[in-house]
Amino acid sequence: MTILSVRPVILCGGSGTRLWPLSRAGFPKQFLVLSGTDSLFQQALLRINGLVADDISLGQALIVTNEEHRFLALDQLRDIKQNSATLLLEPAGRNTAPALALAALEASQNGQDPILVVSPADQTVSDMAAFTTALRQSIRAAAGGAIVVLGITPDHPETGYGYIQHKEIVGGQGEYKVAQFVEKPDAETAISYLESGNFFWNSGMFVLRASIWLRALKYFRPDIADLTQAAWSGRTIDPPFVRPEKSLFAAIPADSIDYAVMEKCPGSTFPVHMVPLDAGWSDLGAWNAVWQVGGQDAKGNVTQGDTLLVDTSNTLVHASNRLVSAVGVSNLVIVETADAVLVADRNQSQNVKKIVGLLETQKRAELGLHRKVHRPWGWYDSIDEAERFKVKRIMVKPGASLSLQKHHHRAEHWIVVKGTAEVTCGNKVILLTENQSTYIPLGEVHRLANPGNIPLEIIEVQSGSYLGEDDILRFEDTYGRS
Repeated sequence: MTILSVRPVILCGGSGTRLWPLSRAGFPKQFLVLSGTDSLFQQALLRINGLVADDISLGQALIVTNEEHRFLALDQLRDIKQNSATLLLEPAGRNTAPALALAALEASQNGQDPILVVSPADQTVSDMAAFTTALRQSIRAAAGGAIVVLGITPDHPETGYGYIQHKEIVGGQGEYKVAQFVEKPDAETAISYLESGNFFWNSGMFVLRASIWLRALKYFRPDIADLTQAAWSGRTIDPPFVRPEKSLFAAIPADSIDYAVMEKCPGSTFPVHMVPLDAGWSDLGAWNAVWQVGGQDAKGNVTQGDTLLVDTSNTLVHASNRLVSAVGVSNLVIVETADAVLVADRNQSQNVKKIVGLLETQKRAELGLHRKVHRPWGWYDSIDEAERFKVKRIMVKPGASLSLQKHHHRAEHWIVVKGTAEVTCGNKVILLTENQSTYIPLGEVHRLANPGNIPLEIIEVQSGSYLGEDDILRFEDTYGRS
């Protein structure tokens, strides 16, 4: 029996703007827990981990993500005890074709040519048995040199997805040759696609050998292939992080897997096959999709968090921080976070991107970060602020520390409310425990660390003429931040 070597590739870029205010540039939708206990990113990886079979072995996962999200991804990998993944860090978003090229180059080292199972990090699947069966079939088809795309069996005329048209059956049972890829259709065309029976939604999941992708990219888009290879050749390695050369990577033309290669493959020397996937799939592209896959009650409502609903139907209510109540409404999306609330017609939820556009135009902070901001050492929550003062709640993980730093425009008071704090202030190092406090004068070099075994929590009160996050001069940092 031939054992097929497989490398999972999770494409973990993107911003998920249509799921604002929960999804933001600093904490995009793939890292959100929208159902169950695992984030969408964690679910994507755990699904692929289930593909092991007598003839399929699974190698180290390859995670392609933004440099800014590296510690989010690393923390979530640790949460599911996935400690052996390699994280390929994009210094800038260049879409999915260069991202997959990075993964293929990493997987091809030492003369290897594994089969790549490529999945976006922001999808859900409800039928794991059907998913596993379709992916194993795709892996076996890709072993022979085919590029395999997973096609979703459509159940309604959808204008928000690209489509795959298939023709005759090839290979194993239920495996089809792809006739063409088509763009998102209008409503009338989508109806005709559904009625024809030979159009499927494009899932964005692909299975192919690493060498096949590199050859196809070189054939159809040599500019992307050559620049990605150059950026890869200049990479730096800081396990588990691999960083392509920044300036060369930024020069790569941005293009997707579909546009750069897949749409050009039918009729070429690169065979493209489709395996149907009927497994309760959703790409959660908007809040209406979250409602559709959620656990609806008898009145069609989907709720999360502290909610109270009266005479309400077919509504999604997501409460993050406080009680959210609704009376006498239907077909709405209501999403509450600490600093923003969204209320939308559920059928108009695709247009949340227009709100994001306004936030960007107005340069509002709610576009990029939540009030609670995650950092590699823990998190901080900006509780209150006004002229010349700001109050934060700060959590530091056991064994972690902030950078050695100073501020030019503010002083800080620290009050320990949980755990033990090791405080460096100038030439002094002191230990503080619950209910003890200290003062960091303006301009003094300082550091906060947690030497204990439980999370450290403090209340920080800042005072000064300028309280922006960019008023920081770092001298030492465990996490390589400048």
